[in-house]
Amino acid sequence: MPKKGKAKNTVNKAKHTRLIHQKMNKVKSEKQLTKERLKAIIKKANEQKDL
Repeated sequence: MPKKGKAKNTVNKAKHTRLIHQKMNKVKSEKQLTKERLKAIIKKANEQKDL
């Protein structure tokens, strides 16, 4: 017979999932920012090289 009452661990699982998604989004945005910075640096170096 199933237990009565609230399901175990659902709150903690939801919090954990939310935190993991938060972390993954942060890493993804930092990676994108780094990529954009590198592109800007390369573009600037190429412009100086062409002059």
